[in-house]
Amino acid sequence: MFKRRKPLSYAQMWTEMFYPRSGWRRASKYVLHRLRRLPDQPHRVARGWACGIFISFTPFFGFHFMGAAALAWLIRGNILAALLGTFVGNPLTTPFIALTSVGLGRWMLGVEGKFTPHLIFDEFTRAGSELWNNLLAPLSAERTAHWDQLQQFNEQIFLPYAVGGILPGLAVSVAAHYMTVPLIRAYHRHRAKQMAERIARAKARRELELATKAAAEKQPSGPES
Repeated sequence: MFKRRKPLSYAQMWTEMFYPRSGWRRASKYVLHRLRRLPDQPHRVARGWACGIFISFTPFFGFHFMGAAALAWLIRGNILAALLGTFVGNPLTTPFIALTSVGLGRWMLGVEGKFTPHLIFDEFTRAGSELWNNLLAPLSAERTAHWDQLQQFNEQIFLPYAVGGILPGLAVSVAAHYMTVPLIRAYHRHRAKQMAERIARAKARRELELATKAAAEKQPSGPES
């Protein structure tokens, strides 16, 4: 019933991950619209939103939803807002987040060596391939487990990413929290005002109907035949 008549191909799904059919601008507006309409207190929604943004600055790809939900639960934020906040880390912003976090982390930890944007992608690819090989090694005699790429990845990319993402993640999430609270409060006031106006109009229509009905009942009936 809710399925597409013509399912998307894998190429189309991959393309929409980087550029949604409706465009990133419309997708961003949708996320913000959903955020404003969450039925919760503004400060709880803002906390959850900040949690999702903070998790986006970590290298735990594939676990951002769970991490954001857990962090929001710990600080009593809105969990759905936290899930929405993870969309800040999307294919357009993640390269910039990764460059900032890894570069800062390498500087903080004193990691030496060549560092380029292409290096981050290569290290993630090699580490993923080696991890997959190691998982299949016990099941196949042709495979041998190796850990050198994973060790290099941890030293050069993962650990610097995790450490370096803390400061910018905190800065952006705290700023987002304090910007979100007044916006949601203003939206809630606007919605409450609209609701009060609708109730007042409905009440006025009801009173007019009752008055009209009462006036009609008071009118004398015509002469009987």
